Amino acid sequence: MGKLFGTDGVRGIANLELGPKLAYKLGRAAGYILAEGKRGKILIGRDTRLSGDLLETALVSGLLSIGLDVELAGVIPTPAIAYLTREGDYLAGIVISASHNPFEHNGIKFFSKDGYKLPDKIEDQIEDYIFSETKLYKNVTGEDIGRVTRKDTLKDKYANYLKSLADMDLKGMKIALDTGNGALSEIAGPLLESMGAEVVVINNKPNGKNINDKCGSTNPDLICKLVKETGSDIGMSFDGDADRIIAVDEEGKIVDGDHILAICAGYLKDRNKLKGNTVVGTIMSNIGLGRYLDTIGVDLVHTKVGDRYVLEEMINKGYVLGGEQSGHIIFLDYNTTGDGLATGLHLLEVMTNTKKKLSQLNSLMTTYPQVLVNAKVRSDLKNKYMDFADIREKIDHIEKEFAGKGRVVIRPSGTESKIRVMIEGEDEEVLKKYAEDLAEYIEERLN
Repeated sequence: MGKLFGTDGVRGIANLELGPKLAYKLGRAAGYILAEGKRGKILIGRDTRLSGDLLETALVSGLLSIGLDVELAGVIPTPAIAYLTREGDYLAGIVISASHNPFEHNGIKFFSKDGYKLPDKIEDQIEDYIFSETKLYKNVTGEDIGRVTRKDTLKDKYANYLKSLADMDLKGMKIALDTGNGALSEIAGPLLESMGAEVVVINNKPNGKNINDKCGSTNPDLICKLVKETGSDIGMSFDGDADRIIAVDEEGKIVDGDHILAICAGYLKDRNKLKGNTVVGTIMSNIGLGRYLDTIGVDLVHTKVGDRYVLEEMINKGYVLGGEQSGHIIFLDYNTTGDGLATGLHLLEVMTNTKKKLSQLNSLMTTYPQVLVNAKVRSDLKNKYMDFADIREKIDHIEKEFAGKGRVVIRPSGTESKIRVMIEGEDEEVLKKYAEDLAEYIEERLN
């Protein structure tokens, strides 16, 4: 049986790896499981990709065919669907998006009625149903067939929720935005202007093909340049479905997810709002984050890469702040997933209430060099690298060479036949040599 779900739903090239037939089956299987035998509504949102119409139509057909109603929110951020699902009378929420990937890719991810991404065991169950030869759910007929409604006002409900996160007057604040021609293109600028800010925005004219096209959070040079050219106080750059952010200070320097966690951890701790005095990061979190948090009496817990694993740890231990270096930041007191614009608003709140420039806040932690090199390997071996004694010995040898002043992180790609080799320390040239040598060795052994 093939594996459909990756670290963030089902993804692939639209109409090739992820086509209408699979979308239809996903709608039926997921709808059957998540509805738990009830008749009710499923909420669906999407980003600006050309293939969104194709997959949405097929997905909706699958849901209607087993008697579920569907409400379409249109183009809207992923975190909006998480929020709206748990606040409304929905059985589940679905987002059609491939996040930061190129426009020809697309994806389908699911949220429970409580607004959480699905645990592995539920995704496995959906896969089992799709590949099963036993017909587990029937086609309804007559008046039992589901209905579709469109709800354009849901964007406004989400925008009002964002405004409620922090009571701020942004008058006198200049904000630069790169919405990546994605799901925030029509929301971010007007929202911040309504709060009093002067806004300069680029890449907010989606045409179905230009989402993430040399823009957005994976291309931060654009927002850095825009901030410096316009003299903005802060820059915000988002990915296609707007669940993450890369911020930029007024000097044009990047404020990545690790720095955002450092800034917000101290702010929340000072106000006794950081439960457990703990932040949740991943194995890819920069060692500089942990060292800074130590100085303010805050612990850093590491999980596997993926915001879903960060969220699981937060829920299990009752923590309220966590995220990834890539800009997925979760404030669990407010939402159940990362939210790029909400995170930007939290940064503005810290700046406003501490009366500090973002560059001052950005300097709280020191970022240590990280070198990442990919090793191309056989897909059937990418999760078995630790079964090879010689590879384990090589990793141990490198870590001993660093004598506690660096570390090696090896992880298989969730979507490609690759192993990612990351080495972190103080001397970038030394790190590069070790990383390239280790990646080359792994590539030779696992091909």
